[in-house]
Amino acid sequence: MKITHTDTPLPYDAGIDFLLDRLETGKGMYMASDTDYPGRYSRWDIGFAAPPIEVLGFQGACEFRALNTRGEKIIAIITALFRDKPDVSFTIGKSDAKTLRCEIAKPARSFSEEERSRQPSPLSPLRHLMKLSQHGENFAGFYGAFKYDLLFCFNPVPLKHARDGSLFHLYLPDTLHLLDRRKETVFRRDYEFADGKVTTQGVARPEASAAPAAATSATAEITSNMSDAEYAAMVTKAGEHIRKGDVFEVVLSRKFHAPFTGSPAQLFRNIRRVNPSPYEFLVQMGDEQLVGASPEMFVRVEGRRVESCPISGTARRSKTPGQAAVIEDAKILQELLNSKKDEAELTMCTDVDRNDKARICEPGSVRLLARRQIEAYVGLFHTVDHVEGTLREGFDGVDAFLSHMWAVTLTGAPKTEAAKIVESFEPATREFYGAAVGALHFSGDVNTGITIRTLHLKNGTAIYQAGASIVYDSVPEEEAAETHTKATSFKRILAGDIRPAADRPAVRTGENKTVILIDNEDSFVHTLADYIRQTGAKAVTYRHGTPLETLLAHKPHLIVHSPGPGMPEQFDVPGMVRRCAEAKIPQFGVCLGLQGTFEAFGGTLGYLQKPHHGKTWTIKHTSHALFEGVPNPCVVGAYHSIHGLAATLPKELEVIATNDNGVIMALCHKTLPIWAVQFHPESVLSMQDYVGNSMIENVMKHLAGKA
Repeated sequence: MKITHTDTPLPYDAGIDFLLDRLETGKGMYMASDTDYPGRYSRWDIGFAAPPIEVLGFQGACEFRALNTRGEKIIAIITALFRDKPDVSFTIGKSDAKTLRCEIAKPARSFSEEERSRQPSPLSPLRHLMKLSQHGENFAGFYGAFKYDLLFCFNPVPLKHARDGSLFHLYLPDTLHLLDRRKETVFRRDYEFADGKVTTQGVARPEASAAPAAATSATAEITSNMSDAEYAAMVTKAGEHIRKGDVFEVVLSRKFHAPFTGSPAQLFRNIRRVNPSPYEFLVQMGDEQLVGASPEMFVRVEGRRVESCPISGTARRSKTPGQAAVIEDAKILQELLNSKKDEAELTMCTDVDRNDKARICEPGSVRLLARRQIEAYVGLFHTVDHVEGTLREGFDGVDAFLSHMWAVTLTGAPKTEAAKIVESFEPATREFYGAAVGALHFSGDVNTGITIRTLHLKNGTAIYQAGASIVYDSVPEEEAAETHTKATSFKRILAGDIRPAADRPAVRTGENKTVILIDNEDSFVHTLADYIRQTGAKAVTYRHGTPLETLLAHKPHLIVHSPGPGMPEQFDVPGMVRRCAEAKIPQFGVCLGLQGTFEAFGGTLGYLQKPHHGKTWTIKHTSHALFEGVPNPCVVGAYHSIHGLAATLPKELEVIATNDNGVIMALCHKTLPIWAVQFHPESVLSMQDYVGNSMIENVMKHLAGKA
């Protein structure tokens, strides 16, 4: 079959989102990547509507169906090709102007494992057509979704559940719209198909009309096909198989579902906003749709290079909005990378993935490109490996696709035994979950993602399936919780919550107040001033040594003594504290400011055994107003080697916070409006739970302007 194409440039600013309106009800597909990762993912969109051919896979058959007049021409071309150049893997069954059914031959009674992917399967007619239609261009091919049950054509196991026999739903598009975000180009690629006298040339392409978007249905309660207790019991049961050595890992899943009669296209738009991913897709199959944002590559083949990126090891990201989440996420990442359980899960997955490649790749070509790298998504962190190999002579992209069915990260290992446990334990068939979505190209290339983080819309219901990798030291309740973690985006989207997380708004306790900051040659004072300004106050900074009269000319409601190097007397902090006290001006000291306050009233300073710079303290505090709304204990950031010796605490001062070692962390004057902290509320290390911001807000609320 001869395939030719012509390209038409389109305006980049217009994009190709108009296709989504056509996919409200019309068949077709839209795929996108909103992830940039050098050597792995780039940002692009590709889509089509009104394809001429759909290809359906069944147990024992593969059926080509014409969807329009151009499709009938293509059916005639393929039928003639298959009759003229038959393949032993299938025979032509029912054939008419609109349909070509291929009956799949039985596999050989015995064959080597290296030949397993070459045995007859419902993909055999596609492989044969690709072979007869080699087209060097990178995009022509079959696009769509594969079902989990395709695994059993490659590796049969006893089946417990009834199923409808369908295995995949693919399209052969004759027009593609492509958008490259890196090059900022958009173009339409139109294909023509021909063989002998039969051609699509001159046959009009039907216009795919845009359907009005369905009204978004009211959010309904999300339910599951099993309770947390039932899922945990399933994990416990699987643990017995692991203990006995039947498997060393198995992925068990559950389904979440809710009524849904809204717009698939709008759902896809929302998913892209909430959960940007390398494999985003809307597959419109007529009576059902897949809408997903998968983080995981299944198999990609470019030329002879085959690669995949196993994901295992998941941690839920901070729920705290805004900047504070960054600090919490850092701790979560550290815990994830230090988790021996998560490391073992990924190791097992990658070793099995390497085995999948070794079946079809050149000796020594299977290589680990990256190990336990972090990929960050909305709500989740994953640890990821990257594996590549080079296809051996005689194997192609379809072999690579079949050899990896399905990813160990969605089945377990050994795969056959894991698939038996999945079939036996899970209460329903997986349908599309855990399989793949993407494209098999005429060039021989393959680009597929794993069907996870996906909504399956069917019969007025939205179904979301999520699983967890079960190993020997899995805690059943934690694995049940992980399935909820992975369903976070699904629940947000169905609830209509597509807003990005925002910073906690500052509490405006400083309105109409003026603050003077004394800079003791510090490198943090301007951040401290920024925190004060966030409360609505006016903040003005002067270098140490500025006459007090100059400061008082501003009629300040508060004077802040900044951190700084060395000892307080270098900057006359104790003297300035006493003079401000005589002027009856409220004062707040930070780090060096606390030390100067301590000395101002007769205390003595000492040195820590080890400097504590750029590190945290966990502090316990009293119910003092400085800590209103602040967790107890709380974590704060510190930069100091000097501290006030508790044994020399002046009688005028009261300790209101200490660390675990009893070091004074905060104090106040018993009768004067003077507070001070040894730590840095403006540090990133004080962001957790908005501790730093809360303290500054409390200073402005309860101290500034007080007599």
